[in-house]
Amino acid sequence: MQYPSHTVLSHLQRFGLASALSLCSLAALAAPQSGIRYQEAEPSDLELRSNTLVRASSVSASTDRLVIRYRNANTRAQAYSAAQVSSASHASLFRAGLQAVAVHHSANGAQVLTLDRRRSLASLQATAAQLMADDPNILYAEPDFILQRQAAPSDPYYNLQWHYHEVSGGLRLPTAWDLSVGTGINVAVIDTGVRPHADLVANLLPGADMISTASVAQDGDGRDMDATDVGDGCNGSRSSWHGTHVAGTIAAVANNGIGGVGVAPGAKIVPVRALGCGGGYNSDIADGIAWAAGAAVPGVSNNQNPARVINLSLGGMSSCSATLQTAIDTARSRGAVVIVAAGNSNASANNFSPANCRGVITVAATTRAGGKAPYSNTGTVVDVAAPGGSMNTRSADGVLSTLNTGTTTAGSDSYQYYQGTSMATPHVAGAAALLLARRPTLLPYETETLIRSMVRAFPAACASCGTGIVDATALTKAAFVSTNANVSNVTEVEPNNTHATAQAVTATTARILSNVGPLKDLDIYKVTLPVGATLVARLIPQQDANIDLEARTLAGTLLVTGSNLGAGRVDTLSYANKGKAALDVYLRATWKSGGTGDVNGAYTLELAR
Repeated sequence: MQYPSHTVLSHLQRFGLASALSLCSLAALAAPQSGIRYQEAEPSDLELRSNTLVRASSVSASTDRLVIRYRNANTRAQAYSAAQVSSASHASLFRAGLQAVAVHHSANGAQVLTLDRRRSLASLQATAAQLMADDPNILYAEPDFILQRQAAPSDPYYNLQWHYHEVSGGLRLPTAWDLSVGTGINVAVIDTGVRPHADLVANLLPGADMISTASVAQDGDGRDMDATDVGDGCNGSRSSWHGTHVAGTIAAVANNGIGGVGVAPGAKIVPVRALGCGGGYNSDIADGIAWAAGAAVPGVSNNQNPARVINLSLGGMSSCSATLQTAIDTARSRGAVVIVAAGNSNASANNFSPANCRGVITVAATTRAGGKAPYSNTGTVVDVAAPGGSMNTRSADGVLSTLNTGTTTAGSDSYQYYQGTSMATPHVAGAAALLLARRPTLLPYETETLIRSMVRAFPAACASCGTGIVDATALTKAAFVSTNANVSNVTEVEPNNTHATAQAVTATTARILSNVGPLKDLDIYKVTLPVGATLVARLIPQQDANIDLEARTLAGTLLVTGSNLGAGRVDTLSYANKGKAALDVYLRATWKSGGTGDVNGAYTLELAR
């Protein structure tokens, strides 16, 4: 059997297998580690006993009800009577722009007012405080909170997936699932193919086999429309079923009574087989990237389910080839976000492709304690980190996902722990799907910048591991700049580089698609802020751009500066008008570094008031 024997400069391998990913059975708590030897024993029944999580309650961020209890209302009849005479309450609601459209009464005599629309809890808490100030007969007033069940899944192995829910090393997924499960988003997994695992098959879409050489494919032919993993073991090595593990981390089915769950269990997987015996050719992987995003590729039918997220848990030591970079550029131009592994050589990811390509999110791996995984590459090209596990002491500190028991050819479904940046990458791909499901109109650079920005600090040492560990809850919440999802798209109008020529933005919630001109100009936007209102704004730049945001008065007095976190990070600010008159606020976007022009200088300014 022949396989690719060319140098690593043109040969990409699955990250987490050929270098430092180890596979252990769940029963072997301290199994010896080996670079290419994989133990695929069935999980221990004793260790994998079902342990359904108790679901905790959470609170919705908005409601359409207020609860008011009057001092003289100890019965329902008295409460009803109080409602008839409380003109002060009605006047307060009117001034707040609210109207009670229905009233019912609680057991303790309080009135429950249904309002004409939902408002944020903060807004209604302020309204409640004003009601009590205006009417001394009110004993208390408060928003009628909406309590929800937290979306922790009931799958029996979920407890073992520490990488989702533990405080130190986890992705902070449970509260993200209250907002999104990734429904409607297709995620491509360019890998060894995917097995039709019982915990995954419901989320599998048709895929493609991009391996152009039959000896590498090991399925009797070259390219075809069957992305099933037939095994990548050859020349004495065992099959890894690597793509099945990666796909399970992204979108294993939730609440089906078996196994574990994926980061985005509502998303769909588009499997692309590009790795076989010995790895995969750069050109096959590049074609897989383009095909996954919906581009036409010779030898296969077009993808009818283009992916919004593309996962590349693979790589090799080389510069980013023109072939690979062109494919990534094509995918991004079609709306896809490309997320790649940093590599497992405990070296600089700057020397590994596709980690060093432009326009990708490069992911380092962290341990259960939240520090650098011993094998993980690091460096200036790394954007973020995510749980990849470290099984130096025990297998249970790895990442648990779907697998297969087969030694060379396929056996039966199983679940196993793996470690590697290959395992960290699908955590981020799944989190991107959660974000995009909430707001599918996000552009690739917007999604990428939000991922880099919505992170938490490393609880243990992880130098040059990017901006932090991806926080799935913060990322999913960051889909919109405010609770108002009705965003008006606004086109930038030049010139707008002085206060006199500032572009007026009248929409309550607006998204301005803009760019920094070739002369590195200043963009200014005018927003009229009513008394008592708060302006929230955020600027989303390109990966290498640093654009600072600040707010000033017409006279130039500085009101507030943005967070100024640096290149490729969201810049945010908030300002409340506590004066006695409406105030014209001038938002200034100032170029500091990075690209310019319509493409490389593009940025998004979002605001709400």
